[in-house]
Amino acid sequence: MQHAAKIRILIIDDDVGFRDTLRILLSSEGYAPQVAEDAVEGGKALLAEPPDLVICDIKMPYLDGLELLSLLRSNESTGTLPVILVSGNSEIDILGKASQLGASDYLIKPITRERMLESIRDCLQKVGDKRGAP
Repeated sequence: MQHAAKIRILIIDDDVGFRDTLRILLSSEGYAPQVAEDAVEGGKALLAEPPDLVICDIKMPYLDGLELLSLLRSNESTGTLPVILVSGNSEIDILGKASQLGASDYLIKPITRERMLESIRDCLQKVGDKRGAP
């Protein structure tokens, strides 16, 4: 995947094992991953240099993934940024809230390598399709 080298993906997750595994996976696929341990650090990284896609855990200290998504959607510069929410929780109300807030996808942990990569490709393709639309 040559084109992926320019694609920057911000991973926001307080689970260091998941964060590191995902960082290694994305690097091996040619993406440029950046990591943050919580939504506060992730927010700082977003402001410093907006990524092409965000993968964000829902349950985190300080600010959860749904709250961060809501903030991103309300900001003009990040309003259309693709955000994949991940969680160990499959409760219908959380899935509904994620969808209502405009999550690009919602993946339930544990997530297979194939499912994660498929979700990333789909989300990036949708953004590319919108940018290329007349």
